Amino acid sequence: MSNKELLYHSTYIKMALVWASLSKSKRKKVGALVVKDGTIISDGYNGTPTGFPNDCEDIDGNTHWYVLHAEANAILKTARSTQDISGSTLYLTLSPCKDCSKLIIQSGIKRIVYLEDYRDLDGIKILKTAGVEIIKISDL
Repeated sequence: MSNKELLYHSTYIKMALVWASLSKSKRKKVGALVVKDGTIISDGYNGTPTGFPNDCEDIDGNTHWYVLHAEANAILKTARSTQDISGSTLYLTLSPCKDCSKLIIQSGIKRIVYLEDYRDLDGIKILKTAGVEIIKISDL
């Protein structure tokens, strides 16, 4: 990877970290950016669906089942827009879970750049099987 590519990847990851800070989750704040042809076309962070109270956890600290992951939010935003997500790069502060990986594959995203590993790396495995390029940025 060239220094220029690394600079852009690092910059978009830093921006995803800013989006993550908007999450109301107490357990883990995650941010996502979708970039295509050098333009940010979508963004997201983990949170509740539109119209729901923005409390991600119940009184015992367990995440509500209906909380959307950052990448799902970013992908679903494009469904309500004129943006074509296919061929884009998804920048994440945390690697995707299995369910979000299925959304990534079906949406046509071709590259994932992420900062931290999710506790279960099966999502990364299925993405690799599907031919999605995976880049982990370990040093900002």
